[in-house]
Amino acid sequence: MKVSTLLVGYAATQALSYPGMGRTIDEIRVRRDTVLGKRSTELLGDLLNIKEEVLTITGKAIRSILTGASAIADRNTYTPPGELASDVCKQNTLCTWYWVVDELSKAFADSEGCTDLARGAIRQGFHDAATWDRDSSYGGADGSLLLNDDEPARSDNNGLAEIGSQTRVWYDKYKEYGIGMADLIQTAAIVATVSCPGGPRIRHFVGRKDDSRPGPTGKLPQPYQDADALIELFSAKTFTASDLVALVGAHTASKQRFVDPARLNAPQDSTPAIWDTKFYSETLVGDNKTTLIFHSDKSISTYSLTRTQFTLFAGIGGQVLWSPVYAQAYFRMSMLGVRNLNDLTEITRVLPLPR
Repeated sequence: MKVSTLLVGYAATQALSYPGMGRTIDEIRVRRDTVLGKRSTELLGDLLNIKEEVLTITGKAIRSILTGASAIADRNTYTPPGELASDVCKQNTLCTWYWVVDELSKAFADSEGCTDLARGAIRQGFHDAATWDRDSSYGGADGSLLLNDDEPARSDNNGLAEIGSQTRVWYDKYKEYGIGMADLIQTAAIVATVSCPGGPRIRHFVGRKDDSRPGPTGKLPQPYQDADALIELFSAKTFTASDLVALVGAHTASKQRFVDPARLNAPQDSTPAIWDTKFYSETLVGDNKTTLIFHSDKSISTYSLTRTQFTLFAGIGGQVLWSPVYAQAYFRMSMLGVRNLNDLTEITRVLPLPR
């Protein structure tokens, strides 16, 4: 099924559930085409030149998502056959990850929505993966962010100490069961996203190879950059300007600590415990007093190549458009620098259901 069909179906369901949205399916289709027609479909890693006859089921699934299929997971779940330390669980990748995700999800959700650890995990996932671009011979979603002392100390990664420390605790607990740091970081980011009310459940695969070498420098976005510089930076990582607009929406769950130290823990929208599109609308009209607006986000919201999509996400029904596009863009992010995509294992069924 084409991604356009999936998105219209998703939108139709949402429109029927919330009739007050005031949007017809035809209107949603027009807006959908504006967004999806501009997203990246470039292949990554070992899937770039792999022969069709050696593609695994996993490789075909990942290729399909990278080239346009939906990254939104269905509602299928998993029941473990035993406890983590049981012999039957040790022989089952899904079972092992079920117990890891169970602990992560308890740390990432509370009665108000998603927690500070969840916010950190989302950002940590970005910062491990985004050290890669087309010119890189290493880096990406390889766990290096927490496997050396150099990378966490970089100013780019200020504010990640708490989630980094907790992720190391989880790693030390579960590594004897075959859990890698690269997979743990990306799993935490995806579990954290769906732990926020409104967050998408993104299809997820494990089996990445860890690399303790500090990731390349100068690859991460900065809050003072203009939109054109950010578009160029993300283009080198195989993202389009449309993908960039979707990805910055993760700031909906953000509280900043170091961009403006005088406003410690200032949120970037008025509902940081909820995964919604208020970030987009409040960036467009905000006065930078109630919430903190990065220069980079404001620039993207007004730049000629990105303002139309930014405004679509900010409008009525924007959540219906944004969630699937974000899911596809972050799925791509989680695969940057991974060179064994054909050998990964899907563990989507162990993820929490959307809240």
